[in-house]
Amino acid sequence: MANAFDAANAPEGEPKEIVVGDFIQWKRSDLIADYPIADYSAEYVARVTAGGNDEIKLAMTETSTHYLATATSAESALFAVGDYHWQLEITKTSTGDRIVVDRGMFTAIPDLDSNQADPRSFAAIMVDKIQTILKGKADSDVASYSVAGRSLTKLTFQELMDAESYYQGIVTKEKAVLNAKQGRNTGTTVKVRF
Repeated sequence: MANAFDAANAPEGEPKEIVVGDFIQWKRSDLIADYPIADYSAEYVARVTAGGNDEIKLAMTETSTHYLATATSAESALFAVGDYHWQLEITKTSTGDRIVVDRGMFTAIPDLDSNQADPRSFAAIMVDKIQTILKGKADSDVASYSVAGRSLTKLTFQELMDAESYYQGIVTKEKAVLNAKQGRNTGTTVKVRF
């Protein structure tokens, strides 16, 4: 594995996932031909899903062969955990005019070393919550009730089972992706003997 702190080893293209509090860098070599550094600058702008004031701006530095995006550990420690939508903006130095040349998404995941956030995915959290509700249904199952003129209808047993199955499928896929990243069996291999 190459030294990830060395700019010469920066991966090409944007990360799909970052750990909050990590040093992060990547490069874009495809921009230099059309947007030479003498005339243009590049910047990433990202916003966490659901909007709000959590905006990230990363000005790219230029080299003779690529643009380099970098976020220090202190900078990424300020990122909120969640899914971000980003856009890559190129600005023409002489006029200040700007265009968006690329868009995408990345996920900021919690740092297990210093963040008290739940490291489970949304789907895994939902599976656990639904299973807790299913366990409680056996003790106190009421389909609907009314208090002070307001009524509440609970999910049926079948609706809960369907939701659990749906989220469990997502968790299974997430585990397969993680196993593939770590070189372990994903459970999707079919072995055949002839």
